[in-house]
Amino acid sequence: MGAKWIKISIVYLVIVLAFGLFMHYTIQLQWKATHAHIGVIGWLTTGFIGLIYSIYRQAAETRLAKAQFWLYNLGLPFLLIGMMMVYLDVPRWLFELFVSGGSIAVALSALLFFVNIFKYVR
Repeated sequence: MGAKWIKISIVYLVIVLAFGLFMHYTIQLQWKATHAHIGVIGWLTTGFIGLIYSIYRQAAETRLAKAQFWLYNLGLPFLLIGMMMVYLDVPRWLFELFVSGGSIAVALSALLFFVNIFKYVR
């Protein structure tokens, strides 16, 4: 499970670098909060979870870890896309749905990670 997290984090690293270059060359700096979230939640946090699960493999193989994986990796793209929608011409209810749904999924995933680590890491 740790390797999957690390591989996904590398995808977010490529995305955050490409997005940063896009912002730089188009001088569209209004995306800075989304850029920061892609970097911190997408690349760093995902990679760090992967490192923890690589070290504590018994925690990585639990049902909690699998549920956490899917909640996080389905919720995070919705959160990030919703954050981008704030600056696009979309109805407010739509981007709030994306941001709220994605952030709730990521927060529940973090809660599952917390429980999993305290329960299975010795």
